[in-house]
Amino acid sequence: MSKDSNYSHIPVLAQEAIEALKIDPEGIYIDCTAGGGGHSALILQNLTQKGRLIALDRDQEAVAAARVKLERLSSPATWEVVHANFSSLKDLLQEREIQTVDGVLVDLGVSSAQLDKSERGFSYHLDGPLDMRMDAESDLTALRWLKGVSQEELSRVLREYGEERYADRISKAIISARDEREIQTTGQLADIVIRNMPASSRRERQHPARRSFQAIRIAVNNELGELEELLNLLPQIMANKGRIVIITFHSIEDRMVKKRFNEWENPCICPPDLPICACNRDSIGKTIKSKKDTASEFEKEINVRSRSARLRIFERRNV
Repeated sequence: MSKDSNYSHIPVLAQEAIEALKIDPEGIYIDCTAGGGGHSALILQNLTQKGRLIALDRDQEAVAAARVKLERLSSPATWEVVHANFSSLKDLLQEREIQTVDGVLVDLGVSSAQLDKSERGFSYHLDGPLDMRMDAESDLTALRWLKGVSQEELSRVLREYGEERYADRISKAIISARDEREIQTTGQLADIVIRNMPASSRRERQHPARRSFQAIRIAVNNELGELEELLNLLPQIMANKGRIVIITFHSIEDRMVKKRFNEWENPCICPPDLPICACNRDSIGKTIKSKKDTASEFEKEINVRSRSARLRIFERRNV
């Protein structure tokens, strides 16, 4: 049995993402979400001896699996897989004396390996400990987070991060149940959510607890804060004509990425009726439109988790 056999993850929009990067065989590339190494392997296959790949992931299991996968390629390029999160990228590059890179790939989806293991605590289908940590070294589990959160904060998280219509009633029910007895498992949490939703919502196509689990996972892992830090950093590290390729999976993160790409391309904040720009904010590149920005019908059929994926591309241009 191989070392990575327990980490199963199918990369979404794999070929589309690689095409979008327009890989320079001698360039430097960052895969910010190594996962099982699927995207990283495709990048590495396009690099020559002078090329370099740095893959990172906050999940140690993903790091181990990606290393095994990349070792099998016997690539002439320089590569490494690092246990790190987005907010560590600046320091990571400084330590390696890298000033600019030619491409950055970010896949914001939760991996199949995380969702399909009950012990990881991400799944509302499987009963397991209420964990939800992407980084097992983190002290903050979903159980600990729920212990300390107020009803007001929980309601906000469910509404903003999960876009849950019934955030107030669900948060009230969770806090009430928590105050009576500690909520220790994903099954307990999912049951509370389901029992406190209208019958019509329980009959929807998606699982009734999906939005709540998504929201709590985002809060526990500070996913939007990490994404914000990454988006702040990217313009500083991209080489001229370097490409940023980001795959999003829900509307919250997709809006963040789209908004930031628009700001980079059209940064002017002058009033529309002002004849000459006075804010002196220059465009740093352009959004690249792609006809392959969503999964094909075939991919959606064989990989259900690709159905909500959207690919966005930005090309850096020096002023």
